[in-house]
Amino acid sequence: MSGHRKPEPHDKTSHGSQDPARAQEQVFSQADTARLRSLAERVAGIAARPDMTAKAKLWTAHNDLETDEPLVFIDPENSWDEIIPPHTLQCSNTQAREWERRLAKEIHWAEVLKDDKVIEPFFDVPHVYTDDGWGLDIRRIGGGNGGSYIVKPTLVDYDKDLSRIHHPCFHVDQKASEALLELAQNVFSGILTVRQRTAWWWSLGMTNNYIALRGLENFLCDMIEQPEWVHRMMNLLCEGKLAMIKEMEAKGLLSPNTGGTYVGSGGFGFTRQLPCARQTEAASLRGMWGFCESQETSSVSPDMYAEFIFPYHLRLLEHFGLNCYGCCEAYESRWRCIRQIPRLRRVSVAPWSDFGTVPDNLGKQYIASVKLKPTPLAESRMNTAVVRADCRSAAQQTRGGICEFIMKDNHTLGGCADNAVRWVQIMREEIDRVYAGNG
Repeated sequence: MSGHRKPEPHDKTSHGSQDPARAQEQVFSQADTARLRSLAERVAGIAARPDMTAKAKLWTAHNDLETDEPLVFIDPENSWDEIIPPHTLQCSNTQAREWERRLAKEIHWAEVLKDDKVIEPFFDVPHVYTDDGWGLDIRRIGGGNGGSYIVKPTLVDYDKDLSRIHHPCFHVDQKASEALLELAQNVFSGILTVRQRTAWWWSLGMTNNYIALRGLENFLCDMIEQPEWVHRMMNLLCEGKLAMIKEMEAKGLLSPNTGGTYVGSGGFGFTRQLPCARQTEAASLRGMWGFCESQETSSVSPDMYAEFIFPYHLRLLEHFGLNCYGCCEAYESRWRCIRQIPRLRRVSVAPWSDFGTVPDNLGKQYIASVKLKPTPLAESRMNTAVVRADCRSAAQQTRGGICEFIMKDNHTLGGCADNAVRWVQIMREEIDRVYAGNG
């Protein structure tokens, strides 16, 4: 795999992939540069607005548990092509088109979606790098155009194949990374502050890595039929992840995620409770948000999660200053484990969680990242009554917690980009109704 490196599923950096050799040779046309600078000026103007300063302060107070005022965030994710169709991009160079799309998304968030995402005056450029994975190929059947797929296992026989697995080795192409950084600095000079920041991972959860090699059905059956091998494999994955994050910390490659960086599977990193590295400085693990999830094990019992997964989550998350847990798995059945995570701060409350457990379980001690069902937004004619009922119920049931209301995992908006806009409007209206005591 080559960098910027293709993001893992749900990776919010979405920088795409690029041949390191090409990264050194990029030159944008005058037209592409002009287009990017024009968009960057709009982003800089938005970032300077007082409402963005106010939103950043609200996220900070929210993350520091100093307010129970709810926040709202939507990421249309796989539906962005319906909002910003590829044919509307004006740049011709592939890299320039990627940057154009990133800037256009920031503008759309602020001017159209109008949720609580903070638009900042930065443009982040990742390192160009390669990594050799875990030593076995990842093979999938299907998956075209964002569709479903199954894993063709390459970890078939533990006795024979486990010895072939090794910790991932990362190699940063310094020359290509510096060239890409310089290109961005030249393009955005005087408009946006260009930073070299790489999100090396989205989640440290490990079960996704395991299943990519072993297959979901095999992995689930192994917990019953070959439990000792599951522990050996989870230990290997955990040691590999730990070696990775420690090496990146030692080499000064970690980027701060305490500002407008997306953390966990719902919110942003603004906080005063973590050591704040300057914009040009590397972060320490203890100065960062950590994140684990295991949505692939939603169907296993709490006891099996506690035995096979949680101990390895704990070994990784103990190194971070604040922690997030969960994505698409219901949290409450494994809450007895999750609450043991040191410095736990943000908990994902999936659409199939019992929202009514939030006030008692999470209360004012943790952030409830409340995810609403994306299904109604997938219709070409969205049923606003259904959406309103969902939003009202979520606000009513979770009131008493410190909540952020999240819409994500949208694979389509039914060809109607306005569905995302209307969801934000309805969610805000229902929050106002419930929190004013009229719900």
